[in-house]
Amino acid sequence: MYANQRGCDGGRCYYDGGAMIVCNGQVLAQASQFGLYDVEVVTATVDLEDVRSYRASIPSFGMQAEALEHKKSTFILCENARLCHTGVESSPSESISLRSHLAEEECLLGPALWLWDYLRRSRAAGFFLPLSGGADSSSVAIIVFAMCDMVTKAAQADPMGNVAKDCRRVCQMEDCPGDPFWVPPRPQDMANRLLHSVFMGTNNSSEATRSRAQRLSTSVGAYHLSIKIDIIVEAMVKMFYMATGHTPRYAVHGGQNSEDLALQNIQARLRMVTAYLFAQLLPLVRGRSGFLLVLASANVDEGLRGYMTKYDCSSGDLNPIGAISKTDLKRMLLFAAKKYDMSVLEEIAGAPPTAELRPNNTVDGVDIEHSQKDEEEMGMSYEELSYFGRLRKLSRCGPVSMFCKLRVMWNNLAPVEVATKVKRFFYFYSINRHKMCTITPAYHAEGYSPDDNRFDLRQFLYNTQWTRQFSVIDDLAKTQNQNNSLRLNSTQTFVDSPIAVRKKVPQKDL
Repeated sequence: MYANQRGCDGGRCYYDGGAMIVCNGQVLAQASQFGLYDVEVVTATVDLEDVRSYRASIPSFGMQAEALEHKKSTFILCENARLCHTGVESSPSESISLRSHLAEEECLLGPALWLWDYLRRSRAAGFFLPLSGGADSSSVAIIVFAMCDMVTKAAQADPMGNVAKDCRRVCQMEDCPGDPFWVPPRPQDMANRLLHSVFMGTNNSSEATRSRAQRLSTSVGAYHLSIKIDIIVEAMVKMFYMATGHTPRYAVHGGQNSEDLALQNIQARLRMVTAYLFAQLLPLVRGRSGFLLVLASANVDEGLRGYMTKYDCSSGDLNPIGAISKTDLKRMLLFAAKKYDMSVLEEIAGAPPTAELRPNNTVDGVDIEHSQKDEEEMGMSYEELSYFGRLRKLSRCGPVSMFCKLRVMWNNLAPVEVATKVKRFFYFYSINRHKMCTITPAYHAEGYSPDDNRFDLRQFLYNTQWTRQFSVIDDLAKTQNQNNSLRLNSTQTFVDSPIAVRKKVPQKDL
């Protein structure tokens, strides 16, 4: 018998339940995973004679029993109880197939119920999400919708149950006129009361991302607004000019890198400030009471690499995807697109990730897909970041040992290329490590979460040059590159040798 906790532990973990009864390797009963009820009990009838017969067929059990004969046994007398047949016909439970969720399904349902636990226990009036139309914020939106979908179905199945009561309280429908047992008719109706999203665009935002955010919010039923924050950005730039007499410019307009970065970061940070303003006032505007929980949307890979602005939309009250990789998020979006019949999610999953913080490209005055690509700016792909993260945390690799492992795993790359990638990762990991000290509490999923506050208690001040380690990596890469060249030359000499010609050995066989 396997039992497991269910629900949130008051922190970052969510226990999914899934109790089971197994007999002789056959599953007889299995509780649902990711359920909304606090307690779920499963039962099965087991024939103990089957257990006895199965154990007797395994010689090692007999050897273990014989080895314990010399030890004193303790007998417990049980009156009026029998653990054998009583003559009454018994009906043992038949075996069932084990039900297991896909990884992308777990990424969807686990954080959804984590949010539900936090929402109902914090007595908040809902969620606020800065929705950019990208994969990360869209993943958060569909996770909230999955929460609404599960709660709506459970409330409809039992309008007088605890889930329905919590739903009415959270939606502020406890005193619904003429319907004391109100439940949401559709998940979109519940999402409209709980999920508030805003697309906070600037002159650097593309029409493509704005459109995706609008269509997704419509599909999930969120209360959505689309605003421009250029006026706030301009006010900040003017204030800086008044204080210093200098107006910062983007690099494409002749500015230095520090100016370009400052202009990007101020847009990102102003979105966080704006988010909290809307989170406090939107319930009032909609005639409701309470406050909204601000949802952050930085994935685990961005946290590991530090590819995010400190105190931007990676900051909030909760982060459902803070320990989920970018590759898993895209798989989850494709899974949710089929599950909920939302084609816009497929479009979002296929779009190249972009921050849209620099001036975007136009053709004949029309905006096109933004040219500022995340993976190009990071100097590494999200898939590579997943490798770095697992090796750094789960395999406890430093720069040299990581290079040695990846040299074998990425044997399609030259040793020098692998060395360059490893050194680039550790450089940016070390200079951005301080960002993990202020990261938003996130649902714990990936084993390589860089969350400094709980899962990765390492220093946040490193020698970013990694002098000795990088020197060793360079020497190893140079030596291995020379060895590869020697092997290639010796192979070519053998193929072209007179012996090979005389024996007529085909080159492909060599």
